[in-house]
Amino acid sequence: MRFRHADAIRSDHPELTAGALWATAVDAADDVGPRVAAYTARATARLAAATEGEFPEVLAWRRAFSRMGLKPTQYRCASESLLRRLRKTGELPRIHPVVDLCNAVSVAYAVPVAVLDVDRITWPLLEVRHARGDERYTTFGGDTEHPQPGEVTFADSGGRAHARRWTNRQSGHSAVGAHTRRVLVVTEAMHDGGADVVPELLKTLAGELSAHWPTSPTAAVLTAADPEFAFDA
Repeated sequence: MRFRHADAIRSDHPELTAGALWATAVDAADDVGPRVAAYTARATARLAAATEGEFPEVLAWRRAFSRMGLKPTQYRCASESLLRRLRKTGELPRIHPVVDLCNAVSVAYAVPVAVLDVDRITWPLLEVRHARGDERYTTFGGDTEHPQPGEVTFADSGGRAHARRWTNRQSGHSAVGAHTRRVLVVTEAMHDGGADVVPELLKTLAGELSAHWPTSPTAAVLTAADPEFAFDA
């Protein structure tokens, strides 16, 4: 099984720093509440000094969305949406322990973190690429959509799209749920400090996952010179 960013994506966004992590033996039984609280507290403290729209991590994604022809205040990257919700409500939604941890780490570092159910993806390849327009995307409500041609999506070998507008919205098809046992986590940064943040975030998340479940995650930072993350079932 392989995950990568297409060459065209890296050419269009040379500032991209990405990381991927693979973990097994997760479930919905563990209590991650104290750790979620610790990471959201970090984000809340930062939000007390500035809104998320002033964070360099968020501004970099806004610039990337603008280059893709998207209005950045209409379509927000996932970390900005979570930070905005945290600022307005004081908490993040509780969905699943793995998702809750990833969301909390995402707001702590202010960069998008996607977590996908590996067994809901058609392998051998999941690629961040420009859509052809015929890919099938399933909303969380169960409806089917098709990304616009040229839109950046996570596309698998079966022609299914697992994201809309790159880091804006994940798919309900590969969402982590009670059935999930194996996950692929992807984090992507666009700001100047991304090369330092992404490895730290991966290390943090690997430590949290192994502390809560009997798993030994494998992770890698992906670069233009080494763009592919390969892992075994």
